[in-house]
Amino acid sequence: MAGPSSYFRPENTNELSGAERDLVARRERLLGKAYRLFYDRPIEIVRGAGTKLYDAEGAEYLDVYNNVPSAGHSHPRVVEAISRQAGTLNTHTRYLGRGILDYSDDLLATMPAGIDNVMFTCTGSEANDLALRLAKGITGHQGVIVTRNAYHGVTTEIAAISPSLGGESTVAPWVRIVDAPTGDGSEFVRQVAAATDALRQSTHGLAAVIVDTVFASDGVVPGLNEPGSPGFLAPVVAATRAAGGLFIADEVQPGFGRLGSWPGSDSADNPGGRARSPFDLTAPESGLWGFARHGIIPDIVTLGKPMGNGMPIAAMLARRDLVETFGAQMRYFNTFGGNPVSIAAAQATLDVVRDERLPENARVVGAYLVSGLSSLASTAREIGGIRGAGLFIGVDLIDADGQPDEGLTIALLNELRRRHVLIGASGLANSTLKVRPPLPFSLTDADRFLAELDGALTTLRR
Repeated sequence: MAGPSSYFRPENTNELSGAERDLVARRERLLGKAYRLFYDRPIEIVRGAGTKLYDAEGAEYLDVYNNVPSAGHSHPRVVEAISRQAGTLNTHTRYLGRGILDYSDDLLATMPAGIDNVMFTCTGSEANDLALRLAKGITGHQGVIVTRNAYHGVTTEIAAISPSLGGESTVAPWVRIVDAPTGDGSEFVRQVAAATDALRQSTHGLAAVIVDTVFASDGVVPGLNEPGSPGFLAPVVAATRAAGGLFIADEVQPGFGRLGSWPGSDSADNPGGRARSPFDLTAPESGLWGFARHGIIPDIVTLGKPMGNGMPIAAMLARRDLVETFGAQMRYFNTFGGNPVSIAAAQATLDVVRDERLPENARVVGAYLVSGLSSLASTAREIGGIRGAGLFIGVDLIDADGQPDEGLTIALLNELRRRHVLIGASGLANSTLKVRPPLPFSLTDADRFLAELDGALTTLRR
């Protein structure tokens, strides 16, 4: 079965209740075999609130996985904004409208000077597809560089640069693959430079280097640099531009404050992140974006998943000159991209992220989690490396020889599910716990997760 072995497998069907078997069978009959379910015993989730999810029997689960409801499941301000706008108007962007312009002003004010235009889509996949379309059209080249287990979306074009979907054999011939960063990132920089040279010497040329700025699918690599200082992405950006390509920062997973505010900053000093000029890569609002950790300014930024707290909205942001050149070549329209209801959801979500200081919460609770995980690792030989920024943390699980342990990871995911804690895995070996909860995740939630993780590891040792 294609995809991580942590997904539900059909051979486990006989272990389900009659009602569960019926749902699984109906799902397969109606939706087909390409869809996947989590866990050896899937869960029917019917409700969510804050950092909790509830199944059909009313049992509560702690959500340590879902970054889409970034402001928390069913946040009342977002729900009210969606309901109000849905009861007023919902149409496309070929009419004048103030909401989309107000939100665009607000969103662009959180970006560095030079990122001047925003184009709306429905999903992160579409945003990356549009970014690649723009990069290829402007550079006149096709070549793209990605990391070995990258995931950037599901359109035909973007699936072709997402080796995590079907393996390296499924990527397009114009794609070059490099290892994800480790250590100080110097080997990553060297491999990107080599791939850049190889593409320049081929018929493909270099159109773009695209990275998820926390390398989520590669096992979570947030970077080790100080806020705003040149990290290992800076030389990659320089090499990309020298080769005539564009650098695309995929912020679909790390964006909107998940990696936390900068230490010592106070987001209350600049509550809206508005009209701050020139943009300061160490300023509180820059903590919204993963690329700012590396002190870089991308050519293109793509957003998605948490943008509307569950409503489908995403965007591509870019330099004005790039968008103007693209617009002179062709027109752009997306029937549902930037519709008034999705814009209302996005505006309410951004407001909540700032007003409730969720990036600051991510920094504080994330540091608490890393400290707790490090303490647990001192006695749990199964825990290897711990990498994280804010509420995006990767925890490597290893065997007695220190090698990635996919079997243990799968068993642990399912034991935590039995303990009503929901979490996922990532990495090339599918052996890294991906800690990525909604941003209101509290210290109490963190304590519960750490206690259940300790208990689950103890159970699996028996």
